[in-house]
Amino acid sequence: MTYIIAEPCIDIKDRSCVDVCPVDCIHEYERMLIIDPEECIDCGACEPECPVEAIFPEDALPDKWNAFVEINYAFPDPDKINPLVDTYATEHDVHNEPIS
Repeated sequence: MTYIIAEPCIDIKDRSCVDVCPVDCIHEYERMLIIDPEECIDCGACEPECPVEAIFPEDALPDKWNAFVEINYAFPDPDKINPLVDTYATEHDVHNEPIS
């Protein structure tokens, strides 16, 4: 099992989770952070650090964000990840304000 970063991270990219990841499996893309499912060791260190509560164990991801399984599993291909995020954000009218 891996952790999944979901909708609340779009356009936020706080990076607090990156700082605590012991295996450096969280990577930045155009509009959000993505967890490499092959590198994630399921330690859970990232989840409590996320200020917008965007990180979930894959088996606890709310159904409304199932699209983010495909997005995270598209790692490391930005040609797949970035359009998937853009399409999702457009279809769901996502306008997250960056944390200041």
